[in-house]
Amino acid sequence: MCTAITYHTQDHYFGRNLDLELSYGQQITITPRNFNFPFRKIKDISSHYAIIGMAAVRDNYPLYFDATNEKGLAMAGLNFEGNAHFFPENPDKLNISPFEFIQYILGQCATIDETKTLLNEINLVNIDFSAELPLAPLHWLIADRECSIVVESVKDGLKVYDNPVGVLTNNPTFDIQLFSLNNYRFVSPVATGNRFSNKIELDEYSRGMGTLGLPGDLTSNSRFIKATFTKLNTLPGQGEEDSVSQFFHILKSVEQQKGLCNVGDDKFEYTIYSSCCNVDKGIYYYTTYNNSQVTSVNMHHTDLDSDELFIFPVIDEQQVNMLN
Repeated sequence: MCTAITYHTQDHYFGRNLDLELSYGQQITITPRNFNFPFRKIKDISSHYAIIGMAAVRDNYPLYFDATNEKGLAMAGLNFEGNAHFFPENPDKLNISPFEFIQYILGQCATIDETKTLLNEINLVNIDFSAELPLAPLHWLIADRECSIVVESVKDGLKVYDNPVGVLTNNPTFDIQLFSLNNYRFVSPVATGNRFSNKIELDEYSRGMGTLGLPGDLTSNSRFIKATFTKLNTLPGQGEEDSVSQFFHILKSVEQQKGLCNVGDDKFEYTIYSSCCNVDKGIYYYTTYNNSQVTSVNMHHTDLDSDELFIFPVIDEQQVNMLN
């Protein structure tokens, strides 16, 4: 399960929590403009926008969990088990496997408008990367500097939703997630007066009573509500460091700790990493479950005209700033 968000201050940011019970050896990966992207059912693309993000690299192919291109378009895939449906080949469409989807969109599109146009031509086809890496059931949050959308491939076809809150978790489908916010219209950063009854005095005995009823469990819909409330009400960051810090605080409001979500066989889902990309500057920040120190990689500090991947191992050991 996962949570992805957008965030706007002086700059624009995109990132996510990756919540799983196992790691895929993911690394920060920069795909430069001239890296050859092979596709299973369409022609290779060897000239495209440069991309930075977190990926599991297999056979020199970056399988991105989340990424941003040099134009500021960003994309993340989140688990969508039970709802995701991928199709047989359609001769009238561009047949793209879901494991190719982020690379295909970010390689060619600079804006949400361009993305929507391209989506009209796409059929997400049921082709695994390999026998060892079958397709994951995913849906996607895609955002540029102005707006975001959610893309879901379900039995009824490819659905594209405008996303006015810039947040996505997992199930249910996004239209239902968004509607569920109506059930929390009473939640507020400001404590309201006694609306229970004018026949009894009720005290405001604690700060934060305006948030009574806000979900705090780990289910995907609760995380959607909590992350949306936190994002929409948090004070905007002032400058890069403050904005990045606020972004990670929003993600921390819905992070998962080891031991709280048993998925069977003594395995526990937890927040393996959290990411935050400044899509204006192409700087990818991350923390991991074991290392709370923020680490960053700047895509523009590499040769973006190269044809070889740039791979930066994740620093997963806790970094401590000792003062004495």
